[in-house]
Amino acid sequence: MKYFFLVLFCTLITNNVDAQIYEVGVFAGGSNFIGDVGATDYIAPNQLALGAIVKWNRSTRHSFRASFIFSDLEGIDAKSDDPRRKERGYKFNTSIFEISAGMEFTFVDFDLHTIGVKGTPYLYSGITLTNHDNYYYTSTGELTSEDTSSWAMGIPMVLGYKTNISNQFILAAEIGARYTFSDELDGSVPDGEFRESLSFGNTNNNDWYMFTGITLTYTFGRRPCYCNF
Repeated sequence: MKYFFLVLFCTLITNNVDAQIYEVGVFAGGSNFIGDVGATDYIAPNQLALGAIVKWNRSTRHSFRASFIFSDLEGIDAKSDDPRRKERGYKFNTSIFEISAGMEFTFVDFDLHTIGVKGTPYLYSGITLTNHDNYYYTSTGELTSEDTSSWAMGIPMVLGYKTNISNQFILAAEIGARYTFSDELDGSVPDGEFRESLSFGNTNNNDWYMFTGITLTYTFGRRPCYCNF
């Protein structure tokens, strides 16, 4: 009977501990904005982005993931390839705080319990909430604050590659687009009373922004139980 309970205990530990590998770390990189003001290059980081990231590696192929990232978004018409934007001459710079949560999928098994160097491409998606200030452009092109802020919901679409650089540290490089359900990040659609009279640009396309950078995470959690009988 005691062997039965020993086998049962080790089986439960083995099944559960596989799900108890966690990661905490940092994100560092750059951001760029794609909307109605400034350039429309997809990967052209021009502002610093810093944040924190946590993961729960539920299996060797998928992880639950959350992150918190601070950055600025900048748009300058003078840097656009569109001659109409260059002539208009609008520009903005705003601070954002993004909260993101979702699931990360690896292309191949990424088993943190095995010894040796391993690497894999991965995809991440889920949902984002981005806090930003509200403002508008006057009829003379002056950027004016509304003295309010809003949360913009969005969808992250991230492609990356990660590898372990030691037994407990994982380094990754990733490029991530954020599609938001808002057209207000660049001030092209005011949030308040001037919404109708001072809106401009393509109101059928919402705002995007990109994060390009690296993550460095520390892994922890018990390894599976291997019992000798």
